[in-house]
Amino acid sequence: MSGDILETFPNPAPERDYVIEHVGQEFTSVCPKTGQPDFATITLRYIPDHLCVELKSLKLYYFSFRNEGIYFEAVINQILDDFVASCEPRYAQVEGDFNVRGGIASSVTAEYRKE
Repeated sequence: MSGDILETFPNPAPERDYVIEHVGQEFTSVCPKTGQPDFATITLRYIPDHLCVELKSLKLYYFSFRNEGIYFEAVINQILDDFVASCEPRYAQVEGDFNVRGGIASSVTAEYRKE
């Protein structure tokens, strides 16, 4: 995965803090232990600084995980790292709500705050 596939555009209101939320309901990856597909809803919330993420590139970035063997915790942190590297937001949060598997539903959240 690479943050360079996340395209950006200039923030139209960089003088103020405001929250943008994107919800991707068709995220899939593969469990590296079982090889079974994992399905999730990924919620990205952020306060932009000078850049905003372009949605088609975000969708294609999420699709790039489809055949990737990666644990829930790793995928959420990878998404956050790549997003921060591309957009340099003031604040970002990535939450993954993973579908029930083996009777257990999992949710993983990672946050970033600009210093």
